[in-house]
Amino acid sequence: MHFLSADLEEYAEAHTTGESDVLQRLNRNTHAYVMRPRMLSGQLQGRFLSMISRMMRPRRILEIGTYTGYSALCLAEGLTDDGLLITVDNNEELESFARSYWNQTPYTSKIDFRLGNAPDIIPTLNDVFDIVFIDADKKNYSLYYDLVFDKVRSGGIILADNVLWSGKVVPAGRPASRAIDKDTQAVLDFNQKVQQDSRAENVLLPVRDGLMMIYKQ
Repeated sequence: MHFLSADLEEYAEAHTTGESDVLQRLNRNTHAYVMRPRMLSGQLQGRFLSMISRMMRPRRILEIGTYTGYSALCLAEGLTDDGLLITVDNNEELESFARSYWNQTPYTSKIDFRLGNAPDIIPTLNDVFDIVFIDADKKNYSLYYDLVFDKVRSGGIILADNVLWSGKVVPAGRPASRAIDKDTQAVLDFNQKVQQDSRAENVLLPVRDGLMMIYKQ
């Protein structure tokens, strides 16, 4: 997951706008009290998400995969005055944790948490989205892409996290003696699906664990 040397990562973070106090606490306490803290976006990716949102000034954002609510807060920073971010997750145990930090910000009323399975919830959404952020189970990335594509406006952006999958998308990043595991294959299939989609333009950014940015034509 760490493709840059530690000193280069530190340099990049030192020359990136810092986290707010709330995001700092959320970052620290996720690492201290929640399992698999590497799932948290963190400063560098979080500031990237915030900048994209601020540049686009979205009215509607859909996030698939909430975790502890860090990326939702970052994306919410760019919402219009009447904007709304819908975030979907099936882990009810982390809802109160995420809300406790959202409630410390002016964005709490703009975040709509939907508990349940994304493949069931997405078809019920009638909104037209400016930004969609996919950061959930890898096996369903291609499904999520298909479910959201027609719900994104022309000129909208779909972002997908973990598309380098700790380097396992290339042979050098995985043991030669092992078959490709299901999650890695799902990421490979998703990346290829996006690359071949004539309805969109895309760039795979080597930010953190890989971030695919997809522009809907």
